[in-house]
Amino acid sequence: MDLGIAGRWALVCAASKGLGLGCARALAAEGVNLVITARGDAVLQQAAQALRDAHPDITVRAVAGDITTAEGRAAALAACPQVDILVNNAGGPPTGDFRQWDRDTWLRALEANMLAPIELIRASVDAMAARGYGRVINITSGAVKAPIDTLGLSNGARSGLTGFVAGLARQPQLASRGVTINNLLPGAFDTERLQATFAGGAAKTGLAVDEVAARRRAGIPAGRFGLPDEFGALCAFLCSPLAGYLTGQNLLIDGGAYPGTF
Repeated sequence: MDLGIAGRWALVCAASKGLGLGCARALAAEGVNLVITARGDAVLQQAAQALRDAHPDITVRAVAGDITTAEGRAAALAACPQVDILVNNAGGPPTGDFRQWDRDTWLRALEANMLAPIELIRASVDAMAARGYGRVINITSGAVKAPIDTLGLSNGARSGLTGFVAGLARQPQLASRGVTINNLLPGAFDTERLQATFAGGAAKTGLAVDEVAARRRAGIPAGRFGLPDEFGALCAFLCSPLAGYLTGQNLLIDGGAYPGTF
């Protein structure tokens, strides 16, 4: 299916691996020009070259830097001729007990998972509206829908972003001018972060890593972990004109793990 977004420009954050890279691959396959960011330059450049090799007809620019800083955001935005599609993404804050988190810990979590996405949205959406087309996808977490007790920093920061987006997406000056803003809530996907979580669980419980993974898998009706390219495919659809009547929504992609009706 041709999604009708060939030739547009997308800024995809934290796109050197994992879900961000899955989104970049899906957009590249649709002919979208890319600016991809990540903190690690070597891995980012490898990802960029792989995208160029697979899709020689598009432009791929790699900008190494920390998207949670003003400098990192400015460099990424400067590399993108126009942001038609913005995919906000950043690594989640650490797990732990809220009793051990001081103010600075909270501020770091808010900066990465709430304030940085808002700053990139602020820098992009008015120009999108002026051109009559724009898509913002925020990669948040299934924990927004079903909070996890050890993910308090993520629960708080990502829920704050979710509440902000709920109001912004419904502003007539955006929604009526072809700009949609939606959140993608991943469950358990086969990424390095998930493997690190399993390793941490194994160290804490004394179980083998494979056993920790098997227990997590057992709670997923699909019987497996998601693939980054599956996540990317949904992202690409949301970025297309076909999803133009969908805005302000939280779309959970978790293999059926969330047990609720709503």
